[in-house]
Amino acid sequence: MKRFSFALTFSLLVGLCCAGRQTTSQGWIPLFDGNSLSGWQANENPGSVTVRNGQIVCQGPRSHLFYVGDAQKANFKNFELKAEIMTAPGANSGIYFHTQFQEEGWPAKGYEVQINNTHRGEGDYRELKKTGSLYGVRNVFKAPVNDDEWFTLNIIVTGKRIRVKVNDGLVVDYIEPDTPVESEAQAGRRLSSGTFSLQCHDPDSRVAFRSIIVKFLPDHLPDENTIQQPLVDDNYRLISLLNEQNFPIIDTHVHLKGELTLEDALAKSRQAGIFYGIAVNCGVGQPITDNQGLYDFLERMKGQPVFVVMQAEGREWVNTFSKEAIEKFDYVITDALTFTDDEGRRIRLWMDEEVKVEDKQAFMEMYVNRIESVLNDEYFDIFVNPTFLPSVLADEYDALWTPERMQRVIDAAVKNNIAIEINARYRIPSKAFITQAKQSGAKFAFGTNNGDENFGNLEYCLEMLRECDLTAADMFKPGLIE
Repeated sequence: MKRFSFALTFSLLVGLCCAGRQTTSQGWIPLFDGNSLSGWQANENPGSVTVRNGQIVCQGPRSHLFYVGDAQKANFKNFELKAEIMTAPGANSGIYFHTQFQEEGWPAKGYEVQINNTHRGEGDYRELKKTGSLYGVRNVFKAPVNDDEWFTLNIIVTGKRIRVKVNDGLVVDYIEPDTPVESEAQAGRRLSSGTFSLQCHDPDSRVAFRSIIVKFLPDHLPDENTIQQPLVDDNYRLISLLNEQNFPIIDTHVHLKGELTLEDALAKSRQAGIFYGIAVNCGVGQPITDNQGLYDFLERMKGQPVFVVMQAEGREWVNTFSKEAIEKFDYVITDALTFTDDEGRRIRLWMDEEVKVEDKQAFMEMYVNRIESVLNDEYFDIFVNPTFLPSVLADEYDALWTPERMQRVIDAAVKNNIAIEINARYRIPSKAFITQAKQSGAKFAFGTNNGDENFGNLEYCLEMLRECDLTAADMFKPGLIE
């Protein structure tokens, strides 16, 4: 037994020494020695990749640095990769996996995990996919970390499942379907096996890597066959294509209501491929009634992979909260469902007992006046629940929302640079309104405004996207000034 143990230990040591690497007690193997590019090969413009102060620094004309070392013979299937990364302001980069060396160009094989906190794109193109995105497949639209700060990126591949963590927070949990979504751009995005590659994107992007380690995982895992495959229907295919096309597929209006917890919402978001804006109601009689409440909510949501949204309720909100506190949110939404009518009565349109309609045309004129006042006098980003009508009027929606009334609302929104929500819950506004608003240059946002944990995947919004031919240029983009 002693002889066998010694022989086995000696054999392992020789193998590790010959491989030029060391395995930690947790099974991690370093791919970068901290001093050189040994085990790595850059393709075009190799001078763009250097080693400085124990870091791999990528900056210069496009180049990709491929791992070609001895670990796993540079061919990884199931693994966990961990890298420590720092981006300079405006930098763009990425880590490819299941890829292979090629002489030039963007790697055609494998997936890319995006590294981009503040890069805006070039020319007319606006890069919306932020750090942690499984590029063009599952997009993260809000950077989870800051430039000039070290952060940790984990990529975990097990069978058909890809997970991405940023500073240990899960931002992507993607199951590759057995029936892939076919498109020219997605042709090379398939789980198989291959090596890793670090991206040097352009001369204005500086990204540093100071630790790159990998842990091998078995090729066949006990739970591999228990992973539930996604339902690849028409909406799944459309969402996949929108993610690929840099379309901001965002549900900007989700509430933690009913039994929906933040953890549940994040899991649903990752499964659907739709990024969420988590909204909290603020105003008189709402869960948040003062500035301290705003700050407390922001603190609870800090670091979460969602947009943090203030939903301003009633018309008193503009005098209730400070501008400083409001501006801490990613964006602000409000509607015109609460107002004071011409006779001084406070009306909440969703409360049927409060809605008294004796003259429908007069009511509509008063209502449109109130909407114009909200759009002109209050400062916010998205007008939600647009064209909502109480149940006593809902059956006459098309007759009451005349083209002239629609145009008045549209003009006020465009004039004040306020996006108009396409609401999945109430299925409003109508196709006619959206078409008219698009022709007038309005911006749109997709939103649910769920009342509980049971809500879908923006079905009405996607229906209107197809029927009204909406493009990324028509959409509100949180955090991005065009």
